[in-house]
Amino acid sequence: MITGDLKSQIDKVWLAFFSGGLTNPITVIEQMTYLLFVRRLDELQTQRESKATLLKRPIEDPIYTESESELRWSHFKNMDPAVMHRMFTKQDGVFDFLRNVGSRSASFTKFMKGATFMISTPRLLAQVVEMLSNIDMSDRDTKGDVYEYLLSKIATAGQNGQFRTPRHIIRMMVDLVEPTPEDVICDPACGTAGFLTVAGEYIREHFDSELYNDEVKQHFQDKMFMGMEFDPTMIRIGGMNLMLHGIENPQLFDVDALSEANTSFTQKATLVLANPPFKGSLDGEAVDGKILSIVDSKKTELLFLGLILKGLKLGGRAAVIVPDGVLFGGSNAHLQIRKELIDRQRLQAVISMPSGVFRPYAGVSTAVLVFTKTDSGGTDQVWFYNMKADGLSLDDKRQPVEANDIAEIVSRYHDLKSETGRSRTDRSFMVPVQEIRDNKYDLSINRYKEVVYEEKTYDKPSVIISQIEALDQERAALLNELKTMLG
Repeated sequence: MITGDLKSQIDKVWLAFFSGGLTNPITVIEQMTYLLFVRRLDELQTQRESKATLLKRPIEDPIYTESESELRWSHFKNMDPAVMHRMFTKQDGVFDFLRNVGSRSASFTKFMKGATFMISTPRLLAQVVEMLSNIDMSDRDTKGDVYEYLLSKIATAGQNGQFRTPRHIIRMMVDLVEPTPEDVICDPACGTAGFLTVAGEYIREHFDSELYNDEVKQHFQDKMFMGMEFDPTMIRIGGMNLMLHGIENPQLFDVDALSEANTSFTQKATLVLANPPFKGSLDGEAVDGKILSIVDSKKTELLFLGLILKGLKLGGRAAVIVPDGVLFGGSNAHLQIRKELIDRQRLQAVISMPSGVFRPYAGVSTAVLVFTKTDSGGTDQVWFYNMKADGLSLDDKRQPVEANDIAEIVSRYHDLKSETGRSRTDRSFMVPVQEIRDNKYDLSINRYKEVVYEEKTYDKPSVIISQIEALDQERAALLNELKTMLG
């Protein structure tokens, strides 16, 4: 967990950027990402040098040649600000090296196409480099926490309905589906890669000993984590987030996930975790025909569900956030995707969340759908849960509160046998699939829950009037007493 001291250090870096004229949070994080990556390359080179010295062998896969040593963080961090700035901006300088080192080093650099260095003054660069140098990020947990804290500062929604999913909601979804070391985990709208990083932390927590196996470790590093993102800035930020969480070679694809160009996602994943964009509609010609065969729509929230079904292997499972409209929308496409999930796949759970969960980014009401791809049906009963609280206030401030349903949601979901006897007046209950079909495949919890109305009785008007008259008499007596006292 990030400490108050670390937060203070990051806040100072943040303030330095703002004072230097960079006020867009995404731009600030992107520029810090570049600097963190330069520092990371230097750390990797140092590790390889130490290993070579210990084994008395040449350096294996060196990142820097001898002639490039001046481009290393440890070399330029103490330079005069003007010299350091020239070192970054000159041809074949630090930033050019960062964009071109991919053939020899970490996979992050393959996302550097179009990257722009925007720290325009030597003073700002020197300030930020010094501050970042003073932050101890020697272990993976601290690196991840620092970057997560940076990402939490993205306080406005992005374009096309993008916004950051709260970490505790991601963790709830990961706990629901329980990733394993054999999984291939995908987020087809990965953004900052929050779902993938939390899934990685879950694997480390529950399967730490298995990760010592070379084959499992290689799968974890090279094949387990897959993401798509068409915004090049976000894919760079997401790539760095994964690297700082100890995932060095994630399979991130700079592609429009819904287009035919996305050839990397057909029956590849065993697990999908996603919060796809809710806004906007697309021209049908821009969408992969295989997705349109599953759901014929222009709405992104429906198309992404089709994409997820296309990308899952048989037996693969998914936990996906959708806007409430997906649950009850009356269009042919809404009905088509709900029938697909219920009749051809196995829909297991619908968890309705309050509208404040995504504040201050958005006030939309959402739900989590949990399902398994079978292509042969299997839905018998669907578990519904009506979340009322997530541990934070449901206003824009999102301050910690005592009420929190998340632990109960996870525990009840993993014990569905005990849910069969619950009343429809409870917070969670099971609904037979035939009842859902009879209700036009409506998945809104309000369609099935029962509301108990408590009868209230009131006094007769004559009694209320007599009570008012008694109060008037008492008031008059007190007023006369006060007049007497005042003489």
